[in-house]
Amino acid sequence: MAKDMISKEIAEKTARHLLEIEAVKLNVNQPFTWASGLKSPIYCDNRRILSFPEVRTYVKEQLANTVKTHFSDAEVVAGVATGAIAHGAMVAETLSKPFVYVRSSAKEHGLGNQVEGFLPPGKKVVVIEDLISTGQSSLAAVDALVNEKAIVLGMVAIFTYGLDRAKNNMESAKCNLITLTDFDTLIQQAVNMGVMHHTSLESLERWKENPQQWK
Repeated sequence: MAKDMISKEIAEKTARHLLEIEAVKLNVNQPFTWASGLKSPIYCDNRRILSFPEVRTYVKEQLANTVKTHFSDAEVVAGVATGAIAHGAMVAETLSKPFVYVRSSAKEHGLGNQVEGFLPPGKKVVVIEDLISTGQSSLAAVDALVNEKAIVLGMVAIFTYGLDRAKNNMESAKCNLITLTDFDTLIQQAVNMGVMHHTSLESLERWKENPQQWK
């Protein structure tokens, strides 16, 4: 799994943008509950990016540049439903590539598709994600594409929580992941911007080390 392939400048600017538009919220005292039931002092909702044209354009351009730089052989762009459908479609438009998206599961009616769009067998695909938590849903999308006989080159995401579980999952699946920014960059920017006091850093770092036992 690729790491540290995005410049520090891009990582910091992306983190600042996410904090400025409140796509990322931090609250050590009143943690958020993820869909998995996990308690977390940080919550990321990158759908908010779509409502802010300047940030939307910046993120689109950086995702597209990352694809061009690291996955130049990609023939098709795939977005993961639902959070990355719009981001993936914008990247595909920027790169003049075909676009498909991957559902969390196959439709129970109609054609029963899990991969929506036209994807001929043997095409080289890059996956676009909005964020990486444990990596399980992202890798399920990769599996769905492989089942359609696609060649998945790797994945580009806006943000990762940087959890060991996600890193292990990506490495086990041999999925090359590149993200625009990450947990460590974001919390440091939050302190620099005055969004979070530096005394909260220790609690956030403890959560990242062991989310299940945090608090």
